[in-house]
Amino acid sequence: MRAVLDVVMLALNIYTWLLIASAVMSWLIAFNVINTGNQFVASVWEFLYKITEPVLRPIRNMLPNLGGIDISPIILLLLIFFIERIIQLYLYPIAF
Repeated sequence: MRAVLDVVMLALNIYTWLLIASAVMSWLIAFNVINTGNQFVASVWEFLYKITEPVLRPIRNMLPNLGGIDISPIILLLLIFFIERIIQLYLYPIAF
């Protein structure tokens, strides 16, 4: 059981970094620091978009319109941190 929890924690950690990379890349694209005309940049952006958008879309639908500010990644990060803490505090002691 401990190995399964470790894999879940690792997957949540990896997804956290992918979410941060997606947010930073969206800012860089919005401010025209990087160009999606570059094939490598376009493929990385497409990968990050496809991996994060299915989870972020329902959160965006529940949030009120805040203009140009998108706080859905912050809400998702808080949710991920909450799940990690539940695993660490309540599920790890049971797994022994």
